[in-house]
Amino acid sequence: MKSTGIPLVMLLDIEGTTTPISFVYETLFPYARTHLKQFLEEHACDEGLQRDMDELIQENRLEKSSGVPLMSENGSFSQVYEYLIWLMNEDRKSPALKSIQGKIWEAGYASGQLKSIIFSDVPKAFERWHNEGRRIAIYSSGSMLAQRLLFQHGEFDDLTRWIDVYFDTTIGAKIEATSYRRIGLALGVDPGEILFLSDSPLELDAAAVAGLDVRLTVRPGNRPMPGSVRHLVVSSFDEL
Repeated sequence: MKSTGIPLVMLLDIEGTTTPISFVYETLFPYARTHLKQFLEEHACDEGLQRDMDELIQENRLEKSSGVPLMSENGSFSQVYEYLIWLMNEDRKSPALKSIQGKIWEAGYASGQLKSIIFSDVPKAFERWHNEGRRIAIYSSGSMLAQRLLFQHGEFDDLTRWIDVYFDTTIGAKIEATSYRRIGLALGVDPGEILFLSDSPLELDAAAVAGLDVRLTVRPGNRPMPGSVRHLVVSSFDEL
């Protein structure tokens, strides 16, 4: 829980940090589930979706959980659909699933059916940090496409103009210290110059092991924290 003064990089989680958890679980996830079958049917020949499905087949081969729907080498439409639904039910951080969800949300934002919800202190904090010379980075389990869409299509102006870089789980799992070391290397800064904000103590634990400064975000609608809190707490970006 050391402090390094003014951090050079503000590294932010999304769910429960910049955006209400309810928006993710009650709007985004159900939208992707409802539109999944239609999206697969309409985009079956798209190269991007084909790459996602090839990755799903590889993931499925390595899956050892009981009850997982098995896929053949070529992966039929029904097998792909059933496996994706299973991954959603299990709340898996599958990169291929996240990529497909991002594409579905892209269509939803473009049609006007989706509009992001972002906490009101976020836009002014982004502008302030940018003016102070800090870099803003996002690290989320959602795909980089999904991250950009969320900050682009909210009730505020396009916030992507303030964001320097996006990271997803292709750089590593969010509960592994190695992931945060990789982020530091990608940003070209010492870990101690990064302040990571997240609502997940496990993510903060991993980041702290990697040498990052960390804060636990406590936002309306966030899950209650069991027991004592191990990290410094912020409830608004106005505090930073």
